[in-house]
Amino acid sequence: MSAPDLSNAAPPAVAALADVGNRAAPRKGRRLRAFVRNPTFVAGVAILGFFVLLALFAGVLCPGDPQDIVGAPVLWPGEDAEFPLGTDSLGRDVLGRLVYGARASLLVGISAAAIGLAIGMVVGSLAGFFGGWIDGLLTRLIELFQTTPTFLLVVVIVAIREPSLQTIALAIGLASWPTVARLVRAQFRSLRESDFVMAARSLGYSRTRIIVQEILPNALPPVIVAASVMIANAILTEAGLSFLNMRDPNVVSWGGMIGDGRDQLRTAWFLTALPGVAIAFAVLSLNLVGDGLNEILNPRSDQ
Repeated sequence: MSAPDLSNAAPPAVAALADVGNRAAPRKGRRLRAFVRNPTFVAGVAILGFFVLLALFAGVLCPGDPQDIVGAPVLWPGEDAEFPLGTDSLGRDVLGRLVYGARASLLVGISAAAIGLAIGMVVGSLAGFFGGWIDGLLTRLIELFQTTPTFLLVVVIVAIREPSLQTIALAIGLASWPTVARLVRAQFRSLRESDFVMAARSLGYSRTRIIVQEILPNALPPVIVAASVMIANAILTEAGLSFLNMRDPNVVSWGGMIGDGRDQLRTAWFLTALPGVAIAFAVLSLNLVGDGLNEILNPRSDQ
């Protein structure tokens, strides 16, 4: 009986790594297919992508200053072929203002969410990783901000500073971070005693490296889902501030258009309806993206 040929046999460690890689590739493929096959996520991305394209190519689609008076006041949609969506009470093109309004509203939403995410992840990771008195102190700070009405806090911050897109984004970000902080704190508390964290500690990794490279990437999926909701809330908050005339008068936004058209609600309702519909669809798209991400990134979805 001849001996088996072992010349092409791989060492056990190499074979194990190859087996892990072979399992990881199909898992990544399944995850990618899950994004494409999730109708909620695809619908949300399609609608959101439309608004992003409007914001990016506003100058190409509607050249000129959206604040310029270019026609007769209060032309209804379809009344003049030059202005498909009509003009407002000052004779400004409603279509151009809608397109440029997408840029301002999305910019505020994304900037405010980025600020809130940055603060929330730092506070939540420190509280969840270290625990003890640090956790207690930061948790009390989170609760202090959560007991303050968010919109009221934003109004106070914007009223103290000069109203501008930067101020509004900063104010919304400073008021929205506690939700992210509590979410990240809970993730860190559940992951800090995991086997891979214990292994990193035994290898002498620094606390900063363990937090940033080991725990934080595993805590990101629910944070990514929360980010879409934060952007939607920021857009709605900016619209509310603009409606209250707490806005930059030199910048066109959907909320500002609603505020400008409120005096013509009975005679030219489309001046408030059109930007209102734009806000509704933008928020809907972000909620759909969030719901789709929640379904795809949920660990139980692999079962």
